Amino acid sequence: MRARILSAAAAAAALALAQPGLALAEEEGDDPSTTVTFVVTSGALTLSVPASAALGSGAPGTSIGAPIGPCTVVDNRALLSASWTVTAAETDFVNGPSTIPATDATYTVGSVTTTGTITVTSTNVTLSNSAQTVLTGSAGVGDNTATWDPTVTVSVPASAVSGLYTGTLTQSVA
Repeated sequence: MRARILSAAAAAAALALAQPGLALAEEEGDDPSTTVTFVVTSGALTLSVPASAALGSGAPGTSIGAPIGPCTVVDNRALLSASWTVTAAETDFVNGPSTIPATDATYTVGSVTTTGTITVTSTNVTLSNSAQTVLTGSAGVGDNTATWDPTVTVSVPASAVSGLYTGTLTQSVA
């Protein structure tokens, strides 16, 4: 019986020595170790915004405004030092031949809710046809998000004619 035990032990030792990549204790009392690896993947930087928003109605010479709905930056780039900037631009508001300039509208960011590690700074702006910075994320680490519900307010000129006015608010993140 003793010969079988020794033979089994010798076979196991020989098998362990023949197996490349197996960690063995060098001396009695040493513990073998295993190197463990994994990969953290990264994603994209995205912005989601409402498809449409109705601000309400009002008479010439008044202001019409309302929150347009939640906007969200999702930064899944998993960076050690993440930053991003959200911009907003507005086309002129058109009702047939009548136009109210984009510069008669404001964009107010309001409160911003974040997840993960990111410092967010907001800037309220008078809209224009050119993109302007409304939100800046800095000092981000790993994945993060920021959500806000901006209010767009249009100062309707006293000379405005009645009807439905339409403009396009373009927001982007980079």
